[in-house]
Amino acid sequence: MNRRTLLAIAGAILLGAGIIRRASAGDVNASPADVQQRLEALELKTKVLERRWEVDQENAAAKSKESSTPSIGKDGYSLKSADGRFQIKFQGDIQADGRFYLNDKAEAFTDTFLLRRVRPTVEVTAYGIFDGRIQPNFGGGAAGVDDAYAELRFFPFAKLRAGRFKAPVGLENLQSSSKITFVERGLPAGLLPAYDQGVQLHGDLWGGAATYALAVQNGALDGTNTDSTDNNDRKDFAARVFLTPFKASASDLLNDLGFGVGAAVGKDRGTTNASTTRLPSYKTEGQNAFFTYKTNIIAWGERRRVSPQLKWYPGPVGLLAEYVLSSQEVKSTTTVSAANLRNRAWQVAVTYVLTGERASYNGVKPRKPFDPKQNTWGALELAVRYSQLDVDRNAFPRFADPAKSSRAARAWTGGLNWYLNPVVKTSVDYAYTWFDRGATTGDRVAERAVFSRIQFSF
Repeated sequence: MNRRTLLAIAGAILLGAGIIRRASAGDVNASPADVQQRLEALELKTKVLERRWEVDQENAAAKSKESSTPSIGKDGYSLKSADGRFQIKFQGDIQADGRFYLNDKAEAFTDTFLLRRVRPTVEVTAYGIFDGRIQPNFGGGAAGVDDAYAELRFFPFAKLRAGRFKAPVGLENLQSSSKITFVERGLPAGLLPAYDQGVQLHGDLWGGAATYALAVQNGALDGTNTDSTDNNDRKDFAARVFLTPFKASASDLLNDLGFGVGAAVGKDRGTTNASTTRLPSYKTEGQNAFFTYKTNIIAWGERRRVSPQLKWYPGPVGLLAEYVLSSQEVKSTTTVSAANLRNRAWQVAVTYVLTGERASYNGVKPRKPFDPKQNTWGALELAVRYSQLDVDRNAFPRFADPAKSSRAARAWTGGLNWYLNPVVKTSVDYAYTWFDRGATTGDRVAERAVFSRIQFSF
């Protein structure tokens, strides 16, 4: 209600009071008809003022609906309409890493500092049912795109996504890079597709007790992303079902227990061009290749992947486990050799939050953020992981160079994470990886590496 309206109503009240006073004082010049007429005029004016007040209120409400509300905090900066149907959110993460190899006497690998990921992110909601996400990545000295998709939310159980996003197969692969426990993912990630282009139908069932995803995508190789182009007509079909049956339970022991399976199938055919053989190489946690195919070997036929998986976070303890089987038909372009190679990998990771906070698939939220003035220090987490990748023995010696490729890699990794607050995290990992074969005279020299990270994510 504005000042003008208030003055008008006050004037009407005073006028009415004057009429009543004059009438009660026996104004000889005011007949009953005059008094009645004045009262009717007052009533009409009051109704006009009431309607004007209602219009002012309606206009104020409409303006409020159209206005946006800014917000800034640990989840980024956002602008949101009053009715919540429109929103734009700005987020991002920076990961400044160090890699150091302890027994590299031949200096085959480079000790280095690097920006592993630099990712500004924009998320948009329109009309309450349309979502969009754009996440470029400037890490590693190159520009690229991780997420870039649009999504239509019909219902919680039916959401349609189109664009570039993670293939719905693995468990650790589906974790955001800013939420993973270790600096680098385990060896099973080498057998799983990462980002890919396509369409996906997904959603939550039974109040989130189950999730599913069905996707058609271009077809990323094991351990890789697809770029913006596609060089063949063949597509991959991927599906994943994950159950958290005790999610609504009051028990802290079971409500974060989940298990499921992801799978993908497709066909691929490579060429003799070195960049389009459509076959991957497999890398250690230190991002060094330990298995590569010969240059005359190409993908030639069906590719299948299946990955049973489990996570469990009872209180300060966490467990993540997954197994991956990846098969690919290959052939030689110079001989009649062909085979269906079946490679396997698995990992088990256990974490413990020393400061008592609850462990989580999405990272630890410290109860008391780091603030020396308040004598609070954030949260500390210990982690240990065993992972292993076994290459099909039939790959040797026809398809892989045994002097350069190992038959298996096995790794123990230990880590310490310090969550200063929900935005800043520091990590130090030690990874010991040993190999079966991979050298001309026997086993490849074990890789001992220290990884460090300072992460800023909001």
